Amino acid sequence: MSDQNNTPDFQTSGADQKVGATEKDADKASWERDTLEKLVFATLKEQRARRRWGIFFKCITLAIIMFAIWHAFDLGDSDGDKPGRHTAVIEIDGVIDSGHNSAAKSVMPALHKAFADKASVGVILRINSPGGSPVQAGMINDEIERLRKQYPKKPVYVVVNEMCASGAYYIAVAADKIYVNKASIVGSIGVMINGFGFTGTMEKLGVERRLMTAGQNKGFMDPFSPQSEKHKAYAQTMLNEIHQQFIEVVRKGRGNRLKETPDMFSGLFWSGSKAVEMGLADDFGTVDSIARDVLKAEELVDYTEHENLRDKVLKKFGAAVGDGAVQSVSGWLAPSFR
Repeated sequence: MSDQNNTPDFQTSGADQKVGATEKDADKASWERDTLEKLVFATLKEQRARRRWGIFFKCITLAIIMFAIWHAFDLGDSDGDKPGRHTAVIEIDGVIDSGHNSAAKSVMPALHKAFADKASVGVILRINSPGGSPVQAGMINDEIERLRKQYPKKPVYVVVNEMCASGAYYIAVAADKIYVNKASIVGSIGVMINGFGFTGTMEKLGVERRLMTAGQNKGFMDPFSPQSEKHKAYAQTMLNEIHQQFIEVVRKGRGNRLKETPDMFSGLFWSGSKAVEMGLADDFGTVDSIARDVLKAEELVDYTEHENLRDKVLKKFGAAVGDGAVQSVSGWLAPSFR
């Protein structure tokens, strides 16, 4: 009897174990399903977020492109916004050379527009420059003289900010009058060629310069070769010639207003107050005071040719690196009004 009574108990226990195993399998399957669903939803959520950010950045890129086009083609300008009677202002700021906004290729178109505009009663060149290229300064000086003859009733004045030296002064003397601040720096009527010689350093380092030329003077002013007395004398003759051209331009522009002294053309510079005494400048004034009191047209319109967005982007990404390298080398060879 005892064996018969125990048999069902063993059978029941086995059945319970089967049920428990089934429940565990079901729980495991449910957990796997839940985990899989969570992964799927997380992936979908991530894809949606990525898609939103993609759309956002595409919109930003499109906005930048539209902004660039708007600036490049001056879509913001309208013919209906032309000013009335006004004073034209052109900035000449920084070193005067072909790679800057103070170059002839930028200043001359601005001069053309300023003189040609019938609403402008006069032109003011606001100068703040230590000088630069004799060629660029000469081109601008010649163009101012030509435009003064073409528009005899439209005066052109120079207003000096901090500095109007060397090549900048070469430009300034083409104007009808030059106005300065008492503390402005004016003058430096001279020419120079500068550079470095590395021959001694190369000998110490055991470096040999291997320069081959066709033409005995082709290596003239090479910084890695010794400078001969013949070449030094030739360079000095050329500097004296350009310096004399500078002196003649100053005398022509300033006329009998100059009170010449032995130091006037020596390369020295003077304060604005001393420049007025010497006849290098005419009087004291600012852009606003000349527009108001001399030209009687207080509204100022800037005709300066500013660098456009395309040029800025090209320079940003290195398009001007090669040009800068060439200029850095040729700067040793080219005479300079600085």
